[in-house]
Amino acid sequence: MALYDLPLAELEAYRPEVAEPEDFDAFWAETLDETRRLPLDPRAADVSTRLRLIRTQDVAFAGYGGDRIRAWLHSPRTDPLGCVVELIGYGGGRGLAHERLTWAAAGWAHLIVDTRGQGSSWAVGDTPDVERDGGNPQHPGFMTRGVRDPRTYYYRRLIADAVRAVEAARALVEPARLVLRGSSQGGGVALAAAALAPGVDGLLADVPFLCHIRRGVELTDEDPYAEVARYLRVHRDHTAEVFRTLSYVDGVNFAARATAPALFSVALMDEICPPSTVYAAYNRYAGPKEIVVYEFNRHEGGEAHQLARQLEWVSAT
Repeated sequence: MALYDLPLAELEAYRPEVAEPEDFDAFWAETLDETRRLPLDPRAADVSTRLRLIRTQDVAFAGYGGDRIRAWLHSPRTDPLGCVVELIGYGGGRGLAHERLTWAAAGWAHLIVDTRGQGSSWAVGDTPDVERDGGNPQHPGFMTRGVRDPRTYYYRRLIADAVRAVEAARALVEPARLVLRGSSQGGGVALAAAALAPGVDGLLADVPFLCHIRRGVELTDEDPYAEVARYLRVHRDHTAEVFRTLSYVDGVNFAARATAPALFSVALMDEICPPSTVYAAYNRYAGPKEIVVYEFNRHEGGEAHQLARQLEWVSAT
C-alpha cells in the first residue's frame, strides 16, 4: 500500500463538515441515563497467573442494559500511579489473564475491557451480546448490527459499556489519574468515552476507527468500513438512515466534546482507518493534543514504538 490519501500538509489542515444530529447530546444523555438506572455492581475476584509481581483480578460490571461486561484488572503490588482503561480493537476480546502486562509493570492499574459480542477473531472474549438472549461471542462483522436506527445500533451499547468501564475502574481502584487507551476500534470507542465519561484525565487513541465514517466507507475497500458498503449495495434504499445512525457514533462529533489531554497516532499508509479520517477527529479535538505520525506504516501503526511514547507521555502530563 503506497500513500493514497491526502498529503500530510493537507491532512494537518483537514477539517471537513461531518454530519452531526441535532439531538446528539440528548441522545447520549438519554442512553447513559438509561444505562445507569441499573446498579453498576462491580465485582473482582483474584486469578492465579503465577505472576508474582502483578495481581490479576477477573472483573465483571453492568454495562448497557445491565449486561455483565468482563474485564481483567492487573495491578502492581505497590500503590498504582493511576488506572489505564483499555478498549479493544475490532474482533478481539480481553484475551488471556497473563497477556498485556506492560502497564502494570510500569506501576499502573490496567483494566482491560472485553468487547461485547466480539472476541472470536484474534483474541478471546468472554462477553456475549446480549447475554440475556443467550448469545455468545461471534466472528465479525458488527458494523451493520441494528444500523437502521441509532437506538438499536450495536455501537450504542459498546460506547455505553466503555463509560461504565470508567465508572467501574473508579469504584475498584479509586485512581488518582484515569487514562483511556485503545487502538483502532478501541481508539474510537475510547475517544467517545473521553467525551461522555466525567473525570477522564487522559486519552491515548491509536489509529482510531469510527471517525469521519462516511469518508472511510467511500475511500477504502477494507473491513470494517467495507461492511457498510456491502450492506448498502443490497439495501440501496436505506443509505440515508444508515449514515444518520452512524453519525451518532462518529468520533469527529465526540472529539469536539472531549477536553482531556490526548495523544493520538496515525499511519499514513493505513488502508483500514484512512489517515484523513483520523485527522478529521484529531483536528476537531477540543482538549490539549499531540499526534505521532508513522509515515510508512499501515494499520499496525507504531506498535511498540507508540507504547514507549505513551509511557513517556503519561509520565510527563
